[in-house]
Parts: sequence; structure tokens; C-alpha cells
Amino acid sequence: MAVDIARLNERIAEESSFVTLLKTEIGKVIVGQGRMIDRLLIGLLTRGHILLEGVPGLAKTLAVSTLAKAVHTAFKRIQFTPDLLPADLIGTMVYNQKTSEFQPKKGPLFANIILADEINRAPAKVQSALLEAMQERQVTIGDTTWPLPDPFLVLATQNPIEQEGTYPLPEAQVDRFMLKLKIVYPSREEERQILSRMAGGVVPDVSAVMTVDKIKSAGDVVNEIYMDPKVEDYIVKLVFATREPKESGLPDLEGLIEYGASPRATLFLTRAARAHAFVKGRGYVTPEDIKSIGMDVLRHRVIVTYEAEAENITAEDVVQKVFDGIEVP
Repeated sequence: MAVDIARLNERIAEESSFVTLLKTEIGKVIVGQGRMIDRLLIGLLTRGHILLEGVPGLAKTLAVSTLAKAVHTAFKRIQFTPDLLPADLIGTMVYNQKTSEFQPKKGPLFANIILADEINRAPAKVQSALLEAMQERQVTIGDTTWPLPDPFLVLATQNPIEQEGTYPLPEAQVDRFMLKLKIVYPSREEERQILSRMAGGVVPDVSAVMTVDKIKSAGDVVNEIYMDPKVEDYIVKLVFATREPKESGLPDLEGLIEYGASPRATLFLTRAARAHAFVKGRGYVTPEDIKSIGMDVLRHRVIVTYEAEAENITAEDVVQKVFDGIEVP
């Protein structure tokens, strides 16, 4: 097995060489935010949708549009508003006077990368239309079902501080997102770089350094990354600890968790850990990969009780205690 791992490492190092090139190109525009960029690449490689949450002005939208420019692919930005309709996303049937027939007019969802800006500003029926497309990767216009392009990736942003005029996503719908990222403020040094680079109001040009075919090929390689059975057991133990904390040796969490993570969390955690190893140029998954990506996979899948909320205990606090309490293989 050691020989196989060595060969796999060499292959992954070669296959993942484009990651540095892609990060360098994105870094022309985005200062810092290395964690966010890594997660965007993980979503791209695994075709996993991502929800980005952060206060305005943290370059969430700019990061997504820059990624789309660096990858030569079809990109659409949809600004979600309260008056948006499902047809504005998926398309509708339009009457053609020349042929006297109705013809489908496809909506902006027919692209590889979709930026759903401020997703919580649209009503439930629009959110449902988007999330159904995310899950099924197809939409129905009239009597015809159309497959969405491959890859199809939804990167949605939401503002956590302004609740007036918003429609919060239900937990069952948030679960469709592979990762939920919390975007934080830049450091002092990064802020100074932002000032130097952007004060003139000119955004640096970004060149397309990747193709869709290359991304799809890299995604297939990600599935070949080795995961030891002990690491797989570690993932299962983590997920089960959110459902059965007492049986998992975490009695302090008993009564704090209303609903634990679903089997979808187990699958997403496995896929994301493999992609994380790929981005780091490794051919095998370590427990550190699980820990690094785990919070982003689990924070929106663990629902705490009213008692926990009364004590100001968040889902992130619970997930952190699970990682601290479950023995690392």
C-alpha cells in the first residue's frame, strides 16, 4: 500500500498543479481570504454548492465573479429581490408569432457557475425553485425537462445582520448546500493591501487559466484519493456524535442538540475532505483534512435546542465540542 500511496501522491501533485496557478490569478484581485478561496475550489472540484455568509463589503461577490473569470466557463449573477419569480430563474414558455407555437426561453440557471446574490431576499417559492435545481440538476419548462450544464455550481451569499425584508432559508433547504462559509474581516495588513490595490477604483484584469474540461477531469481524480478505513470511521463517529452525544461519550451535549447531522453530512464531509487533500497536493486524506473542513460542512446541519439558545450556545459551539471530544485516529 505504501508504494501505491507514493504513486498516488505523485499523480495528485501533478494533477493539482493548476491550483497554485488558479490561486495566483484570483489573488490579483482578492487580498487574503485564502480559506474562502480554498473552499470555493473545493466546491468547484466536487460540484458542491456553497453558501457564503458575511457582512457587506467582504468581497464575497467579487471572489465568486473572479473565480468564474479565472475558469473559462459560463457565469451568471442573479440579484435576489422580493419581487423575483421562479420563471426569472429557470425560464418560461414564450409565444413565437412566426411559428404560432410556444417555445422555451431558458433562464439564467443554464450556466456552469451561478452567483445567487443575497439569496435570503427572495420569497420561498423562488428559493425552492433554485434549491430544486441544485438537487436535481435539471429544470422543467412547460412539458420538457432540461438538464443543467455540467458542472453546475451555485454560490449563494447572504447578509446575517440585516433581517428586514428577508426570507431566511429553512434548515431543510440550507442542508442542500455542501458548505456554509462564515466570511470574516481582513487583517490590518490585508486591509492596507486592499487600500493600495483598489483605491484607484480599477479592478485588475483576470485571465482564464482553466477550462471546464480540466475542472471535470480534476474532479474525477479527487474521487481516487485514498481514505483509510480508520478515517472513514472517524467521519461516522463525528456525525453520530451530533445525533447521539451521550452514547458517543459527550454527555455535556445531551439536551443541547435538537437535530443532528443527516447522512448527507457524512457524504459531503468525505467528498470535501478528499478535495481538501487534493488542493493541498496530497493523495490521501488525514484527520486534519476532516477537522479543517468539518466546521464548514456541519455548522448548518446541527440544530440546537431552545435551552442551548438560552445559554447562548450556538451550533458552532456544539460542533467544536464534538471535534474536541471525539478521539482522532
